[in-house]
Amino acid sequence: MPFASNPELSTLASTVQLFPDLVSQLSSASNVTILAPNNDAFTELFAAGTVQPNDTSLIQAVLSYHVLDGVYRSTDIYETPSFVPTLLTDELYTNVTGGQVVEALSVDGSVFFISGLRENSTVTTADITFTSGVIHIIDSVLTLPRTLSATAAAFNLTAVADALTQVGLVEVADSVADITVFAPTNEAFDAIAPTVAGLTTEQLTNILLYHVGTQVAYSPILSTLSSLTTLAGADVTITVRDGELFVDDARVVVADVLIYNGVVHVIDSLLNPDGSTATSTPTGTPSPTTGAPPVATFTGMAMPMKTGAVVQAALFGAGVAVMNL
Repeated sequence: MPFASNPELSTLASTVQLFPDLVSQLSSASNVTILAPNNDAFTELFAAGTVQPNDTSLIQAVLSYHVLDGVYRSTDIYETPSFVPTLLTDELYTNVTGGQVVEALSVDGSVFFISGLRENSTVTTADITFTSGVIHIIDSVLTLPRTLSATAAAFNLTAVADALTQVGLVEVADSVADITVFAPTNEAFDAIAPTVAGLTTEQLTNILLYHVGTQVAYSPILSTLSSLTTLAGADVTITVRDGELFVDDARVVVADVLIYNGVVHVIDSLLNPDGSTATSTPTGTPSPTTGAPPVATFTGMAMPMKTGAVVQAALFGAGVAVMNL
């Protein structure tokens, strides 16, 4: 193993050895980047008590998520985020064509990798070269992207979750491949609550489907588009105004929340397939674990805080959420 001799990575090395298929895959891989959690990261993981030793499928999925398809040195990562494919392709844990991704970002000379629930892992030692690529040591284990419904609950987007449940779209939204979801805040729903309450199931279903794009569009891609087709069959209009991203007239307040089957962008008002956007006074959506308000930006620069064991619980909750579809 390329990291077997590094004392800071001894826990990772011993964990990987439990999975002969993964050892073989890494030994024969070429042009890869390994994000290697240090021993302290694994200490937090095991202290959380969420790892079941017999859940080999989930643990292997987590480890596969830490291997990037391609060589990405620290100098290849910029202030504009990039979304890098990983070796996590198991359909039990991802329904994104080509495999699940992780966001790579450089801020003020520091390199971060942002995973599910917008949790970040900081690179503590970069650019350790080995025969097949490069290793970056990181300070926490990546969080597997969760389903849309689990992510909505974690971000306190309860109005979206309730609406999906009301019209029976939870299973569809959680499982359909390659989607971009524009998720209104609770305040956005509250602003037009009487109108929403008066909608028929068919009308509400059509509105919700209008919030789901039929391709995965992370913010750098979305900002280059003029429109995006939705599951409602109509297109939303995409514009950039004063450096902020708008979907129709709704502003993106939290971008690039990775989910099991695509990406979520949180918006400050409901979209209307009839051509108008309900408005509200945005207050932002708090971080699911810290309560800190997000940065309103489409560039993916909203940096979450570390949450210790809670992060690890969310990581292993991801597999459970998907498995319970």
